[in-house]
Amino acid sequence: MYSAMAFRSRTALIVLGIPATLLVAATLIVPVLMNLDRNRLKVISYLQERTGKQVEIGRLALTLFPLAIHINDFGVRNPPLFPPGHVVKVARIEAEVDPRALLHGQVVIKSLVLDKPVIHLTLDPDGAWNFENPHAKASEKAIPLGVIAKVEIKQGQLVASNLLPSDALGPVFFEAYDMSGEFKQVNVDAIINSSSTSMGGQGSVKADRLGFGTVDAENLSFKLQLWARQVFLADVKAEVYGGHAAGALFFDLSGKRPVFRATARFSGVSLVHFLEPFQNGRGKMTGKMEGELTLAGEIQHSHRPLAGIYGNGHLTVRNGEVPSLRLNENLMKLVHFNNQGPAKENPSSFNFISTELELANLRIVSKVIDIDGYGVDIDGSGSVSVDGSDELNYQGEAKITTKQGFFTNTFARLSGATLKDGQLSSPFRVGGTIETPVFSRGKVD
Repeated sequence: MYSAMAFRSRTALIVLGIPATLLVAATLIVPVLMNLDRNRLKVISYLQERTGKQVEIGRLALTLFPLAIHINDFGVRNPPLFPPGHVVKVARIEAEVDPRALLHGQVVIKSLVLDKPVIHLTLDPDGAWNFENPHAKASEKAIPLGVIAKVEIKQGQLVASNLLPSDALGPVFFEAYDMSGEFKQVNVDAIINSSSTSMGGQGSVKADRLGFGTVDAENLSFKLQLWARQVFLADVKAEVYGGHAAGALFFDLSGKRPVFRATARFSGVSLVHFLEPFQNGRGKMTGKMEGELTLAGEIQHSHRPLAGIYGNGHLTVRNGEVPSLRLNENLMKLVHFNNQGPAKENPSSFNFISTELELANLRIVSKVIDIDGYGVDIDGSGSVSVDGSDELNYQGEAKITTKQGFFTNTFARLSGATLKDGQLSSPFRVGGTIETPVFSRGKVD
């Protein structure tokens, strides 16, 4: 009887003691936290000491259920060596805090929500990023953020650019808009510490638009992995110029110049839209493109930051036209007979173009090119400059697949063409530029 009463008494004390303890804790903690906005200047001062940059906070607030800190209009400005502007601006931050850890004097963030973050990354020619702070003061009172179980991003933007050698702001080489995603077990310290080799976090992201150089992609989804100074976009799926693409993109930001690697598989890409950003390529070809590409290189501190790209791949273009080249018309003139066969009404059309290519030193080299031009079959090779001169240097053998009459064949053979199985063929060269190509008959090297 006595033991039963003692048990019930202990149970009652525990039941009553828990809320009493919480009440006492709330009495001690809540007044401090409820006056959080009054301490805004102290928080700004602390963050400026830690980051070495000017920090802005519009308002601090607190909610109790769940226990969370709310920050409105948060911003961090560029350090003095960089042009005026912000490294990061966030419309609203919500950080849910573990109340049990708080009772022991520890700040443990259970989840973090970043609403409309805008990040501008800029690299100085000496290799320093605007988000770095080599002169930040180490403090024993610093709050280690550790691992955050969940980080959510809503409608974010990311823009990256280089400074020119004059320290003027260079062109944007990477940008992503309207990004939303969720990350698990984010190790903030691993991301901030440049010497860390641990992954800082990974998650799934969707973006409305992404631009890299002159390539624009829409409706993207990818897996994002973060390390200190390294970013990996895996399993990328996107819509590109009316077609579809899949691949991966990796950035290494540890050197004086960022290094990237990219792989892509694509199909159904409209050449009209793909060539639109290139002034000298605009309107020069139509059709649908498919293929595979592998690209890599250093991002330069210049007005053409991706001029150092190199890589290789395979491309096929189907059912298009090359109006400036007038494919069949020019090649038929080389063997001195009139336009005949399937391409009589549209001499600039082709069935498909297939090529293996290599990109290096601002020149695209194709060792093997196969063209089916509706009545003209071409095997060739050559290169085109992409340094702005758009210089062409191609050669090959053109075969007229439509059989011709006796007199046409005779005159064609006298002019240098050959006849085999009733089909004429002739060597040719293409020089000049993309804007004004020059055709000539000549022996293939």
